[in-house]
Amino acid sequence: MKRGIQFNFQQQLSRRTVLRGAGISLAMPWLTAMAPAFGANQATSPPRRFVAMTLGLGLHAESLFPKVGGKVYEASPYLAGIQNIRNDFTVISGTSHPGVSGGHRAEASLLSAAPMSSAAASRNTVSLDQLLAKYLGHHTRFPSLTLSLSGSNSPSYTENGSMIPAEESPARLFARLFLSDSPAEQKKQIARAREGRSVMDLVAEDARALQSQLGRGDRDRLDSYFTSVRELERRLKDTEAWANRPKPQVDISKPIDIGNPNDFIGRQRLMSDMVRLALATDSSRFITLHLGGSGGVLPIEGVDEGYHNLSHHGQDDEKLRQLALVEKEIVRAWGDFLRGLKETDDHGGNLLEHTSVLLTSNLGNASSHDNKNMPVLFAGGGFRHGQHLAFNRGKNYPLPNLYLSVLQRTGMEVEKFATSTGTMTGLEVA
Repeated sequence: MKRGIQFNFQQQLSRRTVLRGAGISLAMPWLTAMAPAFGANQATSPPRRFVAMTLGLGLHAESLFPKVGGKVYEASPYLAGIQNIRNDFTVISGTSHPGVSGGHRAEASLLSAAPMSSAAASRNTVSLDQLLAKYLGHHTRFPSLTLSLSGSNSPSYTENGSMIPAEESPARLFARLFLSDSPAEQKKQIARAREGRSVMDLVAEDARALQSQLGRGDRDRLDSYFTSVRELERRLKDTEAWANRPKPQVDISKPIDIGNPNDFIGRQRLMSDMVRLALATDSSRFITLHLGGSGGVLPIEGVDEGYHNLSHHGQDDEKLRQLALVEKEIVRAWGDFLRGLKETDDHGGNLLEHTSVLLTSNLGNASSHDNKNMPVLFAGGGFRHGQHLAFNRGKNYPLPNLYLSVLQRTGMEVEKFATSTGTMTGLEVA
């Protein structure tokens, strides 16, 4: 039986709702608030979503990747625990980001694929999730959610290469998603949005006055600036509109944050539950969760050495044995997240069908800080799965091709992302 997230809105919006103002009529996108709480017939296409879960310490390749490619592969030790959903995910080996090296430093390029190395200064660019949020994020209260298990580091970057700090508390995230703001707080949010809009109006007015004094090159740059101003104004308007709308109500209590910083798997599972709730209530469609890598000893039977130290195993048998215990649980928890999405109804299907879910790391070999042969598990999103796409582990296939496939499947008409050379070979739409 599929799991139904029970939630409701304090008021329902008509499908024909139109926003009007300043001579503009804007048709509203589909919102959960436009539907009854329990299963009306939906004629609209289901929204497409994207979730990236990223690891700071990789996954041991020999234990993760099957020995042969194709659909008829024998499950590796790490995949054995999720074989009952085998047809819902694809294993991808032999991929990496072209021009990216630098070990841990390459974590910044994980979702942007911006070339960088430890030898030279480099500038990051927009990450996959933030590109989606920029063009499609206005359909939800939160254009994107940037989360982590510990600390503020994230793989999410703006177009100017600035990292977006992550939220690490499931309790705070739950409050943002589902607990109603007080009238005073709502007024503050609206005031901040309006103040920002008025500043943008003044700045844009001053900038327009300069146009007659500028040469062609400067006018082009000014046009680009105006585009940015309009984009910011649109986001500020969205902020004001959402501040006046009720939040979804869920029949789940606010979670209690896990106090043990070394309970990596417990934290992964708890935050994954919050991600599923955010998707199920259409609070956000583009979410990153940086799992990172704990330095302490995880509370797993048979493990008595720190996770970070185990990742630097140097092919030591005992370290590899303990590392396998940790990483099997990480993959198992990821599989349970997929099952939760699959059991959640969504527009006549389920959330997993409509959500592309990525698990990866910038480190293909954490022990040697190698950024080649990145671990990649990819699920859902309406693609054909149940296979191992085995590319050349000596001459890697560009992973940005997968990102381009995600962008196009999610609804963006783009032909390139970062260093992509096309969509991913062998990954077909179902």
